[in-house]
Amino acid sequence: MSFKLLEQYLDSLEEEYGVPGLDILVTKDHETLFRHMAGWADAEKTRPVSSRDFYHFYSCSKVITMTAMLQLIEQKKASLYDPVCRFLPEWEYVTVINSDWRTRGPFFSPGLAEPAHFAKQPVRIIDLMSMTAGLTYDLESEAIRNLKKEKPEATTREVIAALAEIPLLFEPGTHYQYSLAHDVIAAVIEVISGETFESYLQNHLFRPLGITELTCRPTAEQLSRLSAMYDCLPDTKEIVLRKNPENIYALTPNYDSGGAGLTGTVNGYSPVLEALANGGVGRTGERILEEKTVKLFTRSVITDEALQEFRVWRFLEYSYGLGVRVKTDPALGLSPVGEFGWDGAAGAYSMVDPVNHISIFFALHIHNFMDSYCVIHPRIRDLVYKGL
Repeated sequence: MSFKLLEQYLDSLEEEYGVPGLDILVTKDHETLFRHMAGWADAEKTRPVSSRDFYHFYSCSKVITMTAMLQLIEQKKASLYDPVCRFLPEWEYVTVINSDWRTRGPFFSPGLAEPAHFAKQPVRIIDLMSMTAGLTYDLESEAIRNLKKEKPEATTREVIAALAEIPLLFEPGTHYQYSLAHDVIAAVIEVISGETFESYLQNHLFRPLGITELTCRPTAEQLSRLSAMYDCLPDTKEIVLRKNPENIYALTPNYDSGGAGLTGTVNGYSPVLEALANGGVGRTGERILEEKTVKLFTRSVITDEALQEFRVWRFLEYSYGLGVRVKTDPALGLSPVGEFGWDGAAGAYSMVDPVNHISIFFALHIHNFMDSYCVIHPRIRDLVYKGL
């Protein structure tokens, strides 16, 4: 077993792409197989990357939100096929736009006055988890703007109630569209548990796994350790310092984003992946999910047209499952069928292999860096398996 090639590749990313800093942790069977940090945590290059550095993990939050939702499903407090309105009454009478959403452009988001009709079927939990609910990812939608103007400190529950006013793009369950659906799941978790989403994660996932540095509500001290954030310019691919390091998905001070709200360290995030890779049991010995529930992550949910809509973006060897990409093609890449995970807007990458009990968590802090998803992540994945 040797990870020399992986280490060499990671160290080459600064010269090849201008990556300022990175951190990666690979585990197998509750053992740390590989840990490597490179570069600088600050723009002035005075602070080498360390395990204390915080990152905005953005959409890597989705894996953890789905784990939390599956805990409640496992406890029979909800079902994949429950209508969302069972928990969020505002979602009972949702509407769907009259026009064909595919002709309106990839970033179209309906206004409140968009011509629409009542949906023929309700939005279900599985529709939210599989990104087939018909929502968009518009953080500046009319409904959200109106609410933030009226209640600048609106809660998660209040924001998601406002979201229900926006017409859906299509009938629930019929197409794939990446969206704020997992933020809605966070509100469902709040209603079922009687806790805020942040409190639920801390009490039922993070503390059992010994995690202390992963949160939707970072303290001032934790933010002082935030790794410098960058943007990759689309025309030149130059990586430049980002002026605003705030998490734009934290819509209000009291809003916990299930889709992109988590900030933390690599040591803070990795134990969740490690537990999922080992049948739901963490290194602490605490169980967060039954093994049969973890296996739900390894199944594709979408088919046919929705699958093609998912693959437009980049994942030829994957389908989409319960909030995660799921490996379905054994011929592409070295990980097995059933491997799953997701990534984040600033380049973070999570991977769980429940067959071989392997987890990978990789952190960058560069927005709009498309090569990280298309080139770097799959290469890291394959170099891990080559090393093994």
